[in-house]
Order: sequence, then structure tokens, then C-alpha cells
Amino acid sequence: MLNWEENTLNETIKLEDYGPVPDTEGLPGLPARIIAQHRERYELVCPRGFVCARLKTGAYYGGEEQFPTVGDYVMIDCIENGDSRILATLPRRTLFSRRDPGPVPREQAVAANFDCVMILQSLNENFNLRRLERYLTLARQSGARPVILLTKADLAEDPARYLEQAARAARGVDIHAISVRTGIGLEKLQPYLQPGQTLVFLGSSGVGKSSLVNALAGEEIMATGGIREADGRGRHTTTHRQLIRLKSGVLIIDTPGMRTLGLWEAAEGLEDSFGDVERFLGKCRFSDCRHEREPGCAIRAAIAAGELDPARWASYQKLQSEEAGLEEMLRRKREWSKNVARTNRQRKKGTRIDED
Repeated sequence: MLNWEENTLNETIKLEDYGPVPDTEGLPGLPARIIAQHRERYELVCPRGFVCARLKTGAYYGGEEQFPTVGDYVMIDCIENGDSRILATLPRRTLFSRRDPGPVPREQAVAANFDCVMILQSLNENFNLRRLERYLTLARQSGARPVILLTKADLAEDPARYLEQAARAARGVDIHAISVRTGIGLEKLQPYLQPGQTLVFLGSSGVGKSSLVNALAGEEIMATGGIREADGRGRHTTTHRQLIRLKSGVLIIDTPGMRTLGLWEAAEGLEDSFGDVERFLGKCRFSDCRHEREPGCAIRAAIAAGELDPARWASYQKLQSEEAGLEEMLRRKREWSKNVARTNRQRKKGTRIDED
């Protein structure tokens, strides 16, 4: 990564080495891709090499532009002896985002412009189907291909059991049990490791994201932590999002472990992830069925017949309720903004009348 005391341009670096560059004809500035984010400061690669940059205050804090994240393509005002300025965020092909953990409901972009979402869960006490369903919902919403990696397979007595459970929760998704320590299953990842392709690694702290990056790179390029004896969990090592280019030309976005993963406008992802549940919806005798004690309930009938896993139904209800609650909060926020804007217009109009 860059030394923040320097802002050295390196013309041997090509922006094209970091993925397909979008069309920027007619736009002011130079195209660049964000490869790391450190609070208000960013690392980027542009046609002139690696640069550091900050956001153009007026464009971003004035609400005109979407705040960028790692993987985003942006336009910059390139400055050789200081921080460059990020002028605009270019349209995204794909985006993984979550609800910001803070009290105000807003979107937090995690990674952008990737081809594949690698969802990692380790098999040493980290495996959790409900968490997996949540990650998978947002991964499907992102627009990219999801893949599930069950890491640390050497620590599980029966990896096949976990593969079977994950397969029931993630129908149609590729699932692989792997071990960086022993090399189990790593050969199955080769089809995803194509030059110019961008993969994003997502998962809780300690699932082995950094260790997997090192294994794929064939060298130690990421710091890794050991296993805590108290609970068998890995130590958190990644502290910020970053895009890494391997010698093979594969691009990997490594992310810190996320303790919370709130949904953000994930209706399509929810539908795609719970097709086994959705197929029974709308088939109840009553259109306003609450799926509790009403006669002719298709959901309760499917559960009784063993056609629908009650745990899957409960998980769907929880995520669907969270999504519906978010939509209502956003609706109220938009309505409040409209009322404030209307009041301000009326106040200005009244002021002009008084002045006349």
C-alpha cells in the first residue's frame, strides 16, 4: 500500500490492469479505480500510476454524488505533489451494500464493480445458517454471482454435513469446503480466478479471508492472525477495505469482518434467496392470510407436509420484516424531506411577497 507521506506517480502502472475501464469520454478529469479507503482518504490507481485522493467537498457533501467505496471507478483531478481530488463516482456494475450500523437509516457501500461474491464461513464454530442466508440475500441483491466457501475444513470432523446444510439454504449456489492449511479444495477455485476478474471476500472476523488471499497469491501479502484458544475463533486482521491485484491478474477486494449486516433495499435478493419459500406465497385461501391459524394456509400446510423447513420460514419472516421496516422508515424519511422542502419554498415565497 502507499506511503501516505508520498504521492508518487508511477507510469509503469496501467489502470487497465485493474479491470475493464468504463467509458469516460467527455467527462472532466482522469479515470481511476479506488483500491483502498482510509476514512476520508483514498488510494487509487489511474493512468499516471498510484495516487492518494480526497473527495471534492462540494460535489459529495452537497449530495450530488454517491460516496465511493473500494472497487469504484471515479473521475479525479490528478495532482502530482499533493492529494488529488475525486470529482465524481461513475455508474456501478455491481454493488454490495448494507444498512449503516449507526442510528440513522442510510446505505453503506462495502464494495463495487466485482464479478463474484465469495461468502466465507469457517467450520470451527463459525458456521451459522441464518447468517449465511443474510449474506446470501445481500450478495444476490448486488447483481454479481455468489459463491460460498466453507473455510478451515480441516478442523471439521464431517465437512460433508456442513456442505449439505449450506446447499439446502443456498440452492443453485456453488459451495466449496476448503482448507488453506492443508490445501483441501483450493483447486476447485481455479474457474473463478481469471485475470481481470474482481472477487470480493465477505465474512465475519477470523474466517480466514487474509489467509486465503495469501494462498491464492502464493506469497505472504496479508497479515494473518492465529486462533484464540478460548473460543476457537480467528483473530481479526484486516482493518480496512482494499483491492489487491495478484500476479496472476486476479483482483480481490478484501473486507474487514462485519459484526452486523443489516439489509438495505434487498427485496430482489430476498426473493432470489428464498425461492423455496416464495413458491408457497399467494396460494393461501385468503389473500390477507397471516400464516398463523387461518384455514387454507399454504405455508402451514407446506410445513406440515415437510415441503418447507420451518427454520427457513422463520428466517424469511425475520428478514422480510426487517426489509419492510426499512422501507417504511425510508418512506417516512422521504415524506419528511418533501415537507421540509415544501415549507422552505413557502417561507421563501412569503418573504418575497413581504419584500414587495
